[in-house]
Amino acid sequence: MPGVIAEAGFVSQSAGLNLRGRYVMKIAFSPASPYVRKAMACAVARGIADKVEIWRIGTTDPVLKTVNPLSKVPTLMTDDGMALYDSPVICEYLDSIGSAPGLFPPAGPARWKALQQQALADGILDASQPRRREIGLPQDEGRVSWIALQKGKVDMAIAAFEAEADTLGDLTTIGEITLGCALGYLDFRFPHEPWREAAPKLAAWYARVSGLAPLAQTVPVG
Repeated sequence: MPGVIAEAGFVSQSAGLNLRGRYVMKIAFSPASPYVRKAMACAVARGIADKVEIWRIGTTDPVLKTVNPLSKVPTLMTDDGMALYDSPVICEYLDSIGSAPGLFPPAGPARWKALQQQALADGILDASQPRRREIGLPQDEGRVSWIALQKGKVDMAIAAFEAEADTLGDLTTIGEITLGCALGYLDFRFPHEPWREAAPKLAAWYARVSGLAPLAQTVPVG
Protein backbone atom coordinates (compact mmCIF):
# COMPACT_ATOMS: atom_id res chain seq x y z
CA MET A 1 0.00 0.00 0.00
CA PRO A 2 1.66 3.24 -1.12
CA GLY A 3 2.41 5.72 1.57
CA VAL A 4 1.93 3.32 4.45
CA ILE A 5 5.00 4.46 6.36
CA ALA A 6 4.37 8.12 5.66
CA GLU A 7 0.80 7.73 6.88
CA ALA A 8 2.07 6.17 10.06
CA GLY A 9 4.07 9.31 10.75
CA PHE A 10 7.46 7.63 10.64
CA VAL A 11 10.35 9.68 9.30
CA SER A 12 12.90 8.03 7.03
CA GLN A 13 16.48 8.72 8.08
CA SER A 14 19.85 7.02 7.80
CA ALA A 15 21.63 5.51 10.77
CA GLY A 16 23.69 7.47 13.27
CA LEU A 17 23.29 10.73 15.13
CA ASN A 18 21.22 13.57 13.77
CA LEU A 19 22.74 16.66 12.23
CA ARG A 20 23.13 18.26 15.67
CA GLY A 21 25.07 15.30 17.01
CA ARG A 22 22.21 14.10 19.21
CA TYR A 23 20.77 10.62 19.44
CA VAL A 24 17.35 10.11 17.91
CA MET A 25 14.95 7.22 18.46
CA LYS A 26 15.02 4.99 15.39
CA ILE A 27 14.08 1.46 14.44
CA ALA A 28 15.99 -0.96 12.24
CA PHE A 29 13.37 -1.57 9.61
CA SER A 30 12.19 -4.14 7.08
CA PRO A 31 8.89 -3.41 5.30
CA ALA A 32 7.90 -7.10 5.29
CA SER A 33 8.86 -8.07 8.85
CA PRO A 34 5.84 -8.79 11.07
CA TYR A 35 7.96 -8.12 14.14
CA VAL A 36 8.86 -4.67 12.84
CA ARG A 37 5.19 -4.13 12.04
CA LYS A 38 4.29 -5.06 15.60
CA ALA A 39 6.65 -2.43 17.00
CA MET A 40 5.46 0.20 14.55
CA ALA A 41 1.82 -0.61 15.32
CA CYS A 42 2.54 -0.02 18.99
CA ALA A 43 4.08 3.34 18.19
CA VAL A 44 0.99 4.29 16.19
CA ALA A 45 -1.32 3.13 18.99
CA ARG A 46 0.67 5.16 21.51
CA GLY A 47 0.56 8.28 19.34
CA ILE A 48 4.34 8.53 19.08
CA ALA A 49 4.94 7.36 15.50
CA ASP A 50 6.30 10.76 14.54
CA LYS A 51 9.04 10.38 17.16
CA VAL A 52 10.46 7.18 15.62
CA GLU A 53 12.76 7.36 12.61
CA ILE A 54 13.03 4.55 10.09
CA TRP A 55 16.52 3.05 9.87
CA ARG A 56 16.72 1.12 6.62
CA ILE A 57 19.47 -1.41 7.18
CA GLY A 58 19.94 -5.03 6.18
CA THR A 59 20.51 -7.77 8.72
CA THR A 60 23.86 -8.55 7.09
CA ASP A 61 25.09 -4.98 7.46
CA PRO A 62 27.99 -4.96 9.94
CA VAL A 63 26.75 -1.68 11.39
CA LEU A 64 23.65 -3.40 12.77
CA LYS A 65 25.81 -6.00 14.48
CA THR A 66 27.61 -3.27 16.41
CA VAL A 67 24.38 -2.37 18.23
CA ASN A 68 22.66 -5.78 18.21
CA PRO A 69 24.94 -8.84 18.36
CA LEU A 70 22.10 -10.90 16.85
CA SER A 71 21.95 -8.51 13.85
CA LYS A 72 18.16 -8.73 13.67
CA VAL A 73 15.22 -6.45 13.03
CA PRO A 74 13.58 -4.85 14.78
CA THR A 75 16.26 -3.18 16.81
CA LEU A 76 15.29 0.09 18.46
CA MET A 77 17.83 2.78 19.23
CA THR A 78 16.49 4.94 22.03
CA ASP A 79 17.04 8.68 22.17
CA ASP A 80 19.77 8.15 24.78
CA GLY A 81 21.70 5.76 22.52
CA MET A 82 20.63 2.43 24.03
CA ALA A 83 19.82 -0.51 21.73
CA LEU A 84 16.72 -2.59 22.53
CA TYR A 85 15.65 -5.92 21.05
CA ASP A 86 13.53 -7.91 20.30
CA SER A 87 9.90 -6.96 19.65
CA PRO A 88 8.40 -7.65 23.13
CA VAL A 89 11.07 -5.48 24.76
CA ILE A 90 10.76 -2.75 22.13
CA CYS A 91 6.99 -2.66 22.45
CA GLU A 92 7.11 -2.39 26.21
CA TYR A 93 9.61 0.46 25.93
CA LEU A 94 7.37 2.28 23.44
CA ASP A 95 4.48 1.76 25.83
CA SER A 96 6.37 3.79 28.42
CA ILE A 97 6.32 6.85 26.15
CA GLY A 98 3.41 9.15 25.43
CA SER A 99 0.09 9.69 27.15
CA ALA A 100 -2.21 7.25 25.32
CA PRO A 101 -3.72 4.34 27.28
CA GLY A 102 -1.13 1.67 27.92
CA LEU A 103 -0.97 -1.51 25.82
CA PHE A 104 0.61 -3.43 28.70
CA PRO A 105 -1.91 -3.59 31.55
CA PRO A 106 -0.70 -3.10 35.13
CA ALA A 107 0.14 -6.09 37.30
CA GLY A 108 -2.73 -8.50 37.62
CA PRO A 109 -4.81 -10.96 35.57
CA ALA A 110 -5.31 -8.57 32.63
CA ARG A 111 -1.56 -8.16 32.23
CA TRP A 112 -0.93 -11.90 32.28
CA LYS A 113 -3.65 -12.40 29.69
CA ALA A 114 -2.18 -9.75 27.39
CA LEU A 115 1.29 -11.26 27.72
CA GLN A 116 -0.07 -14.76 27.10
CA GLN A 117 -1.81 -13.58 23.94
CA GLN A 118 1.35 -11.82 22.81
CA ALA A 119 3.35 -15.02 23.29
CA LEU A 120 0.81 -17.15 21.42
CA ALA A 121 0.58 -14.71 18.51
CA ASP A 122 4.38 -14.41 18.39
CA GLY A 123 4.37 -18.20 18.24
CA ILE A 124 2.30 -18.04 15.05
CA LEU A 125 5.02 -15.84 13.56
CA ASP A 126 7.84 -17.97 14.94
CA ALA A 127 6.32 -21.03 13.24
CA SER A 128 5.40 -19.26 10.00
CA GLN A 129 8.49 -17.30 9.04
CA PRO A 130 10.92 -20.24 8.91
CA ARG A 131 8.24 -22.47 7.38
CA ARG A 132 7.98 -20.11 4.43
CA ARG A 133 11.72 -20.41 3.88
CA GLU A 134 11.70 -24.20 4.19
CA ILE A 135 8.85 -24.56 1.70
CA GLY A 136 11.12 -23.14 -0.97
CA LEU A 137 13.85 -25.74 -0.42
CA PRO A 138 14.09 -29.33 -1.75
CA GLN A 139 11.47 -31.40 0.03
CA ASP A 140 12.86 -34.48 1.72
CA GLU A 141 10.93 -36.50 4.32
CA GLY A 142 12.43 -34.65 7.28
CA ARG A 143 11.67 -31.21 5.86
CA VAL A 144 8.10 -32.16 4.90
CA SER A 145 7.51 -33.44 8.44
CA TRP A 146 8.96 -30.29 10.00
CA ILE A 147 6.85 -28.01 7.79
CA ALA A 148 3.71 -29.94 8.75
CA LEU A 149 4.63 -29.63 12.43
CA GLN A 150 4.92 -25.85 12.17
CA LYS A 151 1.65 -25.59 10.24
CA GLY A 152 -0.01 -27.61 12.98
CA LYS A 153 1.22 -25.14 15.60
CA VAL A 154 -0.35 -22.28 13.67
CA ASP A 155 -3.64 -24.15 13.32
CA MET A 156 -3.77 -24.88 17.06
CA ALA A 157 -2.99 -21.26 17.92
CA ILE A 158 -5.75 -20.06 15.59
CA ALA A 159 -8.17 -22.46 17.28
CA ALA A 160 -7.18 -21.14 20.70
CA PHE A 161 -7.80 -17.54 19.64
CA GLU A 162 -11.10 -18.54 18.03
CA ALA A 163 -12.25 -19.89 21.37
CA GLU A 164 -11.75 -16.50 23.02
CA ALA A 165 -12.53 -14.23 20.07
CA ASP A 166 -15.58 -12.80 21.82
CA THR A 167 -13.30 -11.29 24.47
CA LEU A 168 -10.96 -9.49 22.05
CA GLY A 169 -11.08 -5.70 21.96
CA ASP A 170 -10.03 -3.01 19.51
CA LEU A 171 -6.23 -3.37 19.62
CA THR A 172 -6.08 -2.04 23.16
CA THR A 173 -3.44 -4.50 24.43
CA ILE A 174 -0.12 -5.84 23.26
CA GLY A 175 -1.76 -9.24 22.84
CA GLU A 176 -4.34 -7.88 20.40
CA ILE A 177 -1.74 -5.85 18.50
CA THR A 178 0.46 -8.92 18.09
CA LEU A 179 -2.46 -11.09 17.04
CA GLY A 180 -3.47 -8.58 14.39
CA CYS A 181 0.06 -8.58 13.00
CA ALA A 182 0.20 -12.38 13.04
CA LEU A 183 -3.06 -12.77 11.14
CA GLY A 184 -1.90 -10.12 8.70
CA TYR A 185 1.29 -12.07 8.11
CA LEU A 186 -0.67 -15.22 7.31
CA ASP A 187 -2.67 -13.30 4.72
CA PHE A 188 0.50 -11.68 3.39
CA ARG A 189 2.70 -14.75 3.03
CA PHE A 190 0.24 -17.68 3.01
CA PRO A 191 -2.82 -16.46 1.07
CA HIS A 192 -3.21 -19.98 -0.33
CA GLU A 193 -3.81 -21.32 3.20
CA PRO A 194 -7.15 -19.81 4.27
CA TRP A 195 -7.70 -19.74 8.03
CA ARG A 196 -11.01 -17.87 8.27
CA GLU A 197 -13.37 -20.78 7.58
CA ALA A 198 -12.14 -22.62 10.69
CA ALA A 199 -12.23 -19.43 12.81
CA PRO A 200 -15.24 -17.30 11.83
CA LYS A 201 -15.36 -15.31 15.07
CA LEU A 202 -11.66 -14.51 14.86
CA ALA A 203 -12.10 -13.59 11.20
CA ALA A 204 -14.88 -11.15 12.11
CA TRP A 205 -12.69 -9.58 14.79
CA TYR A 206 -9.77 -9.23 12.36
CA ALA A 207 -12.01 -7.66 9.71
CA ARG A 208 -13.09 -5.07 12.27
CA VAL A 209 -9.67 -4.14 13.61
CA SER A 210 -7.80 -4.22 10.28
CA GLY A 211 -9.16 -0.76 9.56
CA LEU A 212 -7.90 0.71 12.83
CA ALA A 213 -4.82 2.92 12.66
CA PRO A 214 -2.21 0.56 14.23
CA LEU A 215 -2.81 -2.04 11.50
CA ALA A 216 -4.09 0.14 8.66
CA GLN A 217 -1.01 2.34 8.79
CA THR A 218 1.54 -0.47 8.96
CA VAL A 219 0.50 -2.78 6.11
CA PRO A 220 3.52 -4.92 5.03
CA VAL A 221 5.02 -4.62 1.56
CA GLY A 222 7.52 -6.73 -0.32
